[in-house]
Amino acid sequence: MATILNSAQKAIKNWWISILIGLLYIFVGVWVIQTPLESYISLSIIFSVFIFVSGIFQITFSISNKNEMKEWGWYLAGGILDLIIGLLLIAHPMMTMAILPLYVGLWLLFQSILSMGLSFQLKSAGIPRWGILLFWSIVTLLFSFLLLANPFFAGLSIVYMTAFAFITAGIFRLFLGINLKRFR
Repeated sequence: MATILNSAQKAIKNWWISILIGLLYIFVGVWVIQTPLESYISLSIIFSVFIFVSGIFQITFSISNKNEMKEWGWYLAGGILDLIIGLLLIAHPMMTMAILPLYVGLWLLFQSILSMGLSFQLKSAGIPRWGILLFWSIVTLLFSFLLLANPFFAGLSIVYMTAFAFITAGIFRLFLGINLKRFR
C-alpha cells in the first residue's frame, strides 16, 4: 500500500503552507485568549473567514502536490470541506454564534482524525518524529470531544476550549510542515 509520503520521495511542494496554516491557527488561539469577552462575537466572524482561507490553502496544497502524492484527494476533500463550512458560517452570522461550538467541535474532530492518519503515514515512511504529531492530533481530538460534549456550556469556557484547540491544531501543523521540509 502506497502512502502519501512514500509517493513523494522526490519532493513535497509547498511544505510551508502547513507552517502558514499552523501559525494562523496559533494566532487565532492566542487572540481568543487575550480577548475572551469580545471573542465570542468576533470569533464567529474570524472563524468563518479563517476556515474559508484555510480551505483555500489546503486545496492549493493538494492540487499543487497531486503528482507527488497518491492520496492527495484526502487533502482536497479536507480543503473543500473547510471552504464549504467557511462559506456557510460567513453567510449566517447570527446562526453561527448560536451553533459555533458544534461547528468548531466537528471541524476539529475531522482535522484531528485527518492529522492522526497523516501521523501514521509519517511513521510508515520512517520519519522519526511522527509521535509528536500523533500526540498533538490526540490533544486536538480531546478538545473536539469536549466541545461536542458541552456545546452550549455557559460562560467563557467554550471560548477558552476553542482557543486551546486552535493552538494544539496549530502546533501540529507547525511540526507537520517542519517534517515535510525535512522529508523533502
